[in-house]
Amino acid sequence: MTTSNYASERETDEGRVFTVTGGDWDTIVSGTDPINDERIVVNMGPQHPSTHGVLRLILELEGETVREARTVVGYLHTGIEKNLEYRNWVQGSTFVTRMDYLAPIFNETAYALAVEKLLGITDDITERATTIRVLMMELNRISSHLVWLATTGMELGAISIMLYGFREREYILDIFETITGLRMNHAYVRPGGVAQDVPDEAIVKIREFLKMMPKKLKEYEDLLSGQPIWTERTKNVAVLDVTGCVALGITGPVLRSAGLAWDLRKTMPYCGYENYEFDVPTHPDGDVWGRYLVRLAEIRESMKLVEQALDRLRPGPVMVADRKIAWPAQLAIGVDGMGNSLEHVAKIMGQSMESLIHHFKLVTEGFRVPPGQVYVAIEAPRGELGVHAVSDGGTRPYRVHYREPSFVNLQALPAMAEGGLIADVIAGGASLDPVMGGCDR
Repeated sequence: MTTSNYASERETDEGRVFTVTGGDWDTIVSGTDPINDERIVVNMGPQHPSTHGVLRLILELEGETVREARTVVGYLHTGIEKNLEYRNWVQGSTFVTRMDYLAPIFNETAYALAVEKLLGITDDITERATTIRVLMMELNRISSHLVWLATTGMELGAISIMLYGFREREYILDIFETITGLRMNHAYVRPGGVAQDVPDEAIVKIREFLKMMPKKLKEYEDLLSGQPIWTERTKNVAVLDVTGCVALGITGPVLRSAGLAWDLRKTMPYCGYENYEFDVPTHPDGDVWGRYLVRLAEIRESMKLVEQALDRLRPGPVMVADRKIAWPAQLAIGVDGMGNSLEHVAKIMGQSMESLIHHFKLVTEGFRVPPGQVYVAIEAPRGELGVHAVSDGGTRPYRVHYREPSFVNLQALPAMAEGGLIADVIAGGASLDPVMGGCDR
């Protein structure tokens, strides 16, 4: 039996079991005398209020200065990518939406675009479905940035902004619930279109939100931008210039706060973004302050995009016409607030026997996707969210792998933290906006 260099192992009735120790903690602390040596090793996490999830940081300190930082991930691993191989292509939407739980619409849209590219139906997606996707993504971008502002404010001592950020996010979650039936983990964007149309009630709520939000943003800036403690904790803190970002593969607001206007909605447009008017905010300094300003500016740009998407909504179907692919999208809620209405069920049952059989097979087995592999990338709140999807011609994915920005961006934490103060590790890590549900898949 071969031995592993990384984890101890033993044979059991269920097969070989590996015991993973988690990082190289034992190696780091062995041979160290904490009383006589200047070096102190601090284990921050994996359960720590400032790590944006189940993230573990091993910090070697000299006084309060960080000499070396290590990131240890994997504590929230869900096996979502592997689970996709045991579900049909449409059921995959219910899995991927749970990865980065603050940006579920982006997870779903990237996955749907990849499946549609494999199917060769990208140009067949209806204009209304594409517009709804843009509308939902930009609302989701705002809600994600609001959570970043709220949690980062809390970690740096600005308690009020935490309350306000989550308060405004509730408006968006109410809108999502009106449209999809759920506040989070929607499985709303599906291959071929979206699960159901946007009701008029939701349009009214969105316009109310757009009218209310500019005033709230001004309040945030009044609270933070001129506040001396906030500026001391963010300006010239956790600096990562554009060269470092590119070398490490960093994307999203962190890259744009270093001065490079790289945004896939502009550079590699999808979902018709090339037909929308919006700017790509940047900042030259590459510090926590710049990331704060960029995200606030992005909220304003997303509001402009939501306004344009509302104006572009034209009557029409929200799912492709091909009945061999189109998942039922004309859903209706029953009188108990759950399931489908009796009228909708009666409509399905009242069709021909062949239609009923096809409907049953589509829902239970799913559609077949031609063999091939594709890579599709979109601009998520944390950066480039890419999907590498592989099909062997069956009704289930052969392999789906996500290029998740939280995982990639966490590489920057040692570069930003080493040489700085331990307090700045909190600010720098928060400015990356990692979500461990996306990192550990």
